[in-house]
Parts: sequence; C-alpha cells; structure tokens
Amino acid sequence: KKLITQVAKSNANVLILGESGTGKEVVANCLHQLSKRNEKPYVPVNCGAIPKDLLESELFGHEKGAFTGALTLRKGRFEMAQGGSLFLDEIGDMPLSMQVKILRVLQERIFERVGGNKSLQADVRVIAATHRDLEDEVKAGHFREDLFYRLNVFPIEIPPLRDRVEDIPLLFNMLNQQMEYDSESSVQLTPEAMASIMQHQWPGNVRELSNLIERLGIMFPEEPVSWDDLPEKYQYDISHIDELPQLDVLTPEDDVESMKAEQTTEELPIDDEQDSLDSATSTQGHRLVDQLPDEGFDLKDHLANLEYSLIQQALKESDGVVAHAAKRLNMRRTTLVEKLKKYEAMFYSKA
Repeated sequence: KKLITQVAKSNANVLILGESGTGKEVVANCLHQLSKRNEKPYVPVNCGAIPKDLLESELFGHEKGAFTGALTLRKGRFEMAQGGSLFLDEIGDMPLSMQVKILRVLQERIFERVGGNKSLQADVRVIAATHRDLEDEVKAGHFREDLFYRLNVFPIEIPPLRDRVEDIPLLFNMLNQQMEYDSESSVQLTPEAMASIMQHQWPGNVRELSNLIERLGIMFPEEPVSWDDLPEKYQYDISHIDELPQLDVLTPEDDVESMKAEQTTEELPIDDEQDSLDSATSTQGHRLVDQLPDEGFDLKDHLANLEYSLIQQALKESDGVVAHAAKRLNMRRTTLVEKLKKYEAMFYSKA
C-alpha cells in the first residue's frame, strides 16, 4: 500500500507483476484514484483477450474507411483515456508488432489512428500488468527489451494471497461490496468463519476468494455465514487461534479515501501538523485548565482539541503510519482516518 501511495503522485509508468488472480486490476484502479489524474478517465484493456489483428484499432482507433467494415471514425483506448490513465492488462501477451507501436507512444507521446496520418497527442499515464516473467520473455525474444525498461520505471509486485492473509478481511469486504453493487446481495461472515478462510492457501488467489463470496451469497443471502456453513475445503481448525479477526465494514471507496488520507499525512510532517494545532488551540485558549473561567467555555470544542492532540501524538509515535496509530488508540483504522479528515478540515479552516 505504501508503494501505491508513493508512485500514485507521479506520472511514471508502472508495471504490476503477480500471479493470475492476485488483484492487479484493483491495484491499477487504486493508482488512478490516488493520482492527480483521478478526475479524468480510467480506461482498462485486456491485451490478451483482443485478437491481434484488432488490437491496433482497439488501442489507437481508426479512420472511416481504414479497412473493410470501418464505416465510421472510431476513437481508440488511448484517446478515450486522454488526461487520465490507461491500464494495459496482460501486456506480456501482446504481439511484438504491437509492442513497437506502444514503445513509440511512450517515447514520443504521439500516435495515429489506423488509416490516418494526423498525429494525436497521448496525454496518458500508462499502467501495465502481467502474470509473466518479462525478463525471461525478453531473453526468449518474446518481449522487447526497450519496452520492458520503458514500462518498468516503477514495478509493483503483488504477492499471492497465501502470502498476505492479513489482507483477506479487507479484500473480502471490497469484493462483497462489489457483489452487492452488481447483484444486490451480500455476505456476512462470523469471526470464526473469517479466521478459518484466512488459513486457506488460496491457489486461485483473489479470483478464488471472489468465487467463494459469490457462492456464499447465493447459499446464505439473509444470515451470517458460520464456520459450519463454509464449504468443507475452507473449514480449518481454529482452536489454536487466541484472537479472532476484527471485521471492519470497508468499501473500495473507503479504502481509497483512507489511502488518500494516509498520503496527505505522509506529505505533511508531523511537527508541522503539531505546530498548526498548537497555533489553533492557543489562539482559542483551548487548553487543560485548573479552574473553569467565569464566562464558561465550549466543552465540545475543548474535547475536540484534546482528541486531535492525542491523535497527533499517536501518529508521531507511530512514524506517521495510520494503522499503527489506530492500534495505539484502540480504534479502527477507518475511524481514525475519518477523524483525521474531520479535524484537519476544522483546524486548518480556523488557522
């Protein structure tokens, strides 16, 4: 997550690597949402799913009459993503003849539609992904070395789900929210059931988890899913687990917002935040007092200052890591993120 928030600020090309089903498309979408281009289009395209003789037209568009069946002008994915981000999924499956055209766009930032001679500007941030080992593909002559280095400015390797079981509750909630949006059904797991699926090896990665959620949503649309309700292959012994997982209700939008808040917190030094807080609190006289003033004072405002001060102290002691600060304050990370957003808006508007 830290790598994602760091590279999202730049326009650098990103190469996402990982096994099939690890959620590379989720990372690509997060990169766009956290970038300065997030108000412009995010356009995904699966390079391996498009026939190679149609791929050029799909990416660059075509002019009317460029080939048989081209009855009208058609914009390609690069034009559709203008000002935003283009996600080239499974770029390792792209034929060499197309790789050289992509390389030219990355180098010169221009392209032409099929059948056209007018050069068009490509103001696009390219995010690519593959399950293949591109260095091996380069050695085998299946992938251009110069394109590999153009794309590999900032590689992000997504580990398989079996190596990041702590992410399963978050991914479960994200996929569950997507299913609810698509089919108006959702799933609830008991802590025991969540603890059990967190011990699974997930050979199918995030895709397997998504399939499980869909299956449980069909079988148990109205009630929480217990350990006994899980398919047998997901029923593991949890008697040795001392602390069951805490189940936050977190949507994909919430997670992006929390990452944005963490990104903002990282950009602003803790000492500077504390100086701003001290300035705001001293101006209004909201400090611990031995005796209440005769005219009284705003208790709600005073407690807000105190809470924000403690939050800043926890962040400072946690080196700015929101998740660690939340643990020190015995609250959920999402709750802390919301409080940070609220208090920063409150205090900086007064400063």
